Amino acid sequence: MQQTRVGVVDEVHEVAALTHPVRIAALAALRSPDSAAGVARTIGQSRQLVNYHLKELERAGLIVASGERRKGNFVEQLYRAVASTFVVSPRLAWGGEDRALALRDQVALEQLVGLGERLQRDAGELLDRAAFDGEQVASATVEGELRFADEAARSEFMTEYLAMLGPLLKKHGAKDASREGAPYRVVVAVYPDHQEER
Repeated sequence: MQQTRVGVVDEVHEVAALTHPVRIAALAALRSPDSAAGVARTIGQSRQLVNYHLKELERAGLIVASGERRKGNFVEQLYRAVASTFVVSPRLAWGGEDRALALRDQVALEQLVGLGERLQRDAGELLDRAAFDGEQVASATVEGELRFADEAARSEFMTEYLAMLGPLLKKHGAKDASREGAPYRVVVAVYPDHQEER
């Protein structure tokens, strides 16, 4: 199994496996294959303690066996994290069917939630590329606050906004097969901000 950049944790048993600091440290150490003894030396814990936590991580599917290494008369089992970094899906904390029904009924809201999850994964991957690959990540964020007197004003803004954005996206869009260059993702989201109420 090839290691992925970002693993999405969306099962209760996976989150439970991440709740111990030794396991989090072990996952960081296992970005490259290593044995329980090697991880123990890296994080400054006993081999027996680390071995126990590695078994729990393996049971949760967050690490996998990755070959063996001979050391003198001993053969060490090597392990590797299944992902370089992990993000926890917010859907994991959603109990009941109410949210699922709301997402099914409101397509734009479902897209916003999915986009939030994608941004979380992509940001985690970009952070890893900056932290471990030494990459300078070319990114930008634009954020603004707007006020609309009523639904008509909000609709007018969206119409004007899309009219301005459409030609720009078409001009630089990646769907043009003849266009060369590095791909980038542009995200536009509009949603109510209730921060003042909080």
